[in-house]
Amino acid sequence: QRAENTFVGVNCGIMDQFAVGMGKKGHAILLKSDTLEYSYVPLNLEGYKILITNTNKKRGLIDSKYNERRSECEKALTYLKKALPVKNLSEVTVERFEEYKDLIPDEVLRKRARHVITENKRVLDAVAALNDNDIVKFGKLMIESHNSLRNDFEVTGKELDTLVEEALKLKGVVGSRMTGAGFGGCTVSIVKEDAVEEFIEVVTRNYTQKIGYAPTVYVTGVGEGAGEVEYLRR
Repeated sequence: QRAENTFVGVNCGIMDQFAVGMGKKGHAILLKSDTLEYSYVPLNLEGYKILITNTNKKRGLIDSKYNERRSECEKALTYLKKALPVKNLSEVTVERFEEYKDLIPDEVLRKRARHVITENKRVLDAVAALNDNDIVKFGKLMIESHNSLRNDFEVTGKELDTLVEEALKLKGVVGSRMTGAGFGGCTVSIVKEDAVEEFIEVVTRNYTQKIGYAPTVYVTGVGEGAGEVEYLRR
């Protein structure tokens, strides 16, 4: 994280690095990024696969609006702090935001804050869904998340939106959303095992027709984080 912040110039958080280092097979991670408190949440994918679809759009986060979004959220927080004793947006509930959102004079800043605050609520709802082994509910929350990233945070773009739209046309897809910083990159979709081949064929074809070049699809699951690799010497 420090290398990305100081050398690359991207004011990112620690989520990616934490997932790489602390990943656990068959589990999602619930991470409180300000304190680094975390817990593992069972992710039962029996009958499903996780498909990562790369837009293959060239981008650079330092050249994108990533840092701008971070700044906008910080500005929105300063207005909410006038009425609420909070340190960050994650401490603001959806109900409190609705009560005090008019303190934020700029509509764009309100939208940025609304995304972060409602996304935190979706995360907690997602944890509850996974604990109940309700992958369909989890998928619906993924879709809601993408809609918020598109409409309120405005970090998706034609390529990511096309991937999600084409994925959700298929009956075997229970959820799909962008992942990462946006402005290109990848989507994550939860797909029934018997619909994986159709997903790859249809999404690849339709995306290529609409965008002009093909995406790359990876069929995955939830594995361990980084660790020591053992091998036999001959």
